[in-house]
Amino acid sequence: MSKCDQCIVKQFNSLKFLNREELIRISGCKTSKYIKKGEPIFEEGERINGVYCIKDGICKVSKMSENGKNQIVNLVQKGDLIGERSLISDEVSNLSAYAQSDMEICFIPREEILKDLEKNPAFSLDVLKKMANSLKNSENLIVDMAQKSVKQRLAETLLNLHEKFGKSEDGTINIQLSREDISNIIGTATESAIRLLSTLKKDKIITFKGKDIEILDKKALERIAAGF
Repeated sequence: MSKCDQCIVKQFNSLKFLNREELIRISGCKTSKYIKKGEPIFEEGERINGVYCIKDGICKVSKMSENGKNQIVNLVQKGDLIGERSLISDEVSNLSAYAQSDMEICFIPREEILKDLEKNPAFSLDVLKKMANSLKNSENLIVDMAQKSVKQRLAETLLNLHEKFGKSEDGTINIQLSREDISNIIGTATESAIRLLSTLKKDKIITFKGKDIEILDKKALERIAAGF
């Protein structure tokens, strides 16, 4: 098990504001585990009681709607923390997190993180900033669902995925998403997402390499995302 003070991943999240003594203490109480693709990290209604640090891999964070469809609200990658809300609120989770790929994660108990929130202002402020940003993204998602067309949301999603995950060696967006995953991000039926993707391919704006997607005309996608 790697030590937190020697882990490169901490540079990408709020843990970088902890000093060496605090990191060594956390190393003594954290638990690390591997999670296979498709397995849950936590589920709606579960009491998390701590935070998860993503050491490797990607997970999708989703909310189950009343009609039984999952809405993916975030894709979390290496270096990110999830579960910060459990530090502030003692409520059960209203979201689920599932491994999008094979993952390695570390779990840090709530009582240990609370010690650092109380004593380390820089760490506390960064955690609050991350939570505020998550809230902003949730608000933007609500507005997008209400005001933007499905085609706009798809174009915006492809652009966001390209920016967040970059390109693989063959030029495709560097994350493997099923057509159902894409439909769960943009909030539509899988069949509608497939039709819209096919239209973008026909218009030579994107192309497929297997199930992966390559953006051919980024400016055209930007115009669609803007409503033109």
